[in-house]
Amino acid sequence: MVFDSTRLDLRPYAGFEMARYVRRTYCSWEDAGWESLLVQRFEHVPVAEDVALPAAADLHLVLPAGRSAVMETRRDGRWTRTRWTPGRVELMPPDQPARRRYRADGVLNSVQVHLPRAVVDSTAAQLGGAAVDFDAMAASLTAGDPLVEEIVRALGGAGGADDLYAESAAAFLAMQLLTRHAGLSAEAVPARENPRVRAVIAAMRERLAEPLALADLAGEVHLSVYHLVRVFKEATGATPYRYLTGLRIDEAKRLLRGTDLTISQIAGRCGFASPAALSTAFLRHTGTRPSAYRDS
Repeated sequence: MVFDSTRLDLRPYAGFEMARYVRRTYCSWEDAGWESLLVQRFEHVPVAEDVALPAAADLHLVLPAGRSAVMETRRDGRWTRTRWTPGRVELMPPDQPARRRYRADGVLNSVQVHLPRAVVDSTAAQLGGAAVDFDAMAASLTAGDPLVEEIVRALGGAGGADDLYAESAAAFLAMQLLTRHAGLSAEAVPARENPRVRAVIAAMRERLAEPLALADLAGEVHLSVYHLVRVFKEATGATPYRYLTGLRIDEAKRLLRGTDLTISQIAGRCGFASPAALSTAFLRHTGTRPSAYRDS
């Protein structure tokens, strides 16, 4: 589980006996090349007597799937009981080691998201810089949040998306957690944003073949990532990630119809990491494969 990341605090997991407790079936770092957040899917053993959970700085969201169970967790010298409920997100508070035990009647499943602390801290700064009570945030989240639950569920099945998708999701998750579950208030959106949106779209078109980061696009127009996502969707009806993907698909269509370039060459010119990534995105947007589109 320890990756060479400058964004995620995974060093506390060094030495963690993962194979003893879980089998990892998906990892966004290895399977999708994401660096902006870490998404993993696990199968958990039915019985665990004493699992030592390390204290990492990042926010750790857990979405149970399949069976339910009763979890016992020890923090600050005392045990508490909670229900492992499929579809209900749990937040493991940052910087707090814990121990956990449980018994279930079969294998448990989960989707788990590690949200970089730097993203949370920068978002909190945009909201006025108030200290965040992560224990209160975790307690609030236990009451349920369909939006967070759906985002985590979607991230667990979004392996074909690139890191811009992950970066957008990280920014949105941080804002939702802080405003809905930590009592911070969203700041007003600056006026006259459309010129900035147009500038971002121009940058997308000019750098279509490059791996674009949402933070870089936001920085070019002097907006926070959250504000860029918000005003961009207000102006275009789509998130920056979806809009950029649409531009790339449109360019791929033009090249498929008007040139003899190979699918691999077209993928590179349109900003897709591989022909397979182009094919997956093309099928999702058009309902057909690039080769079939060219032959039609």
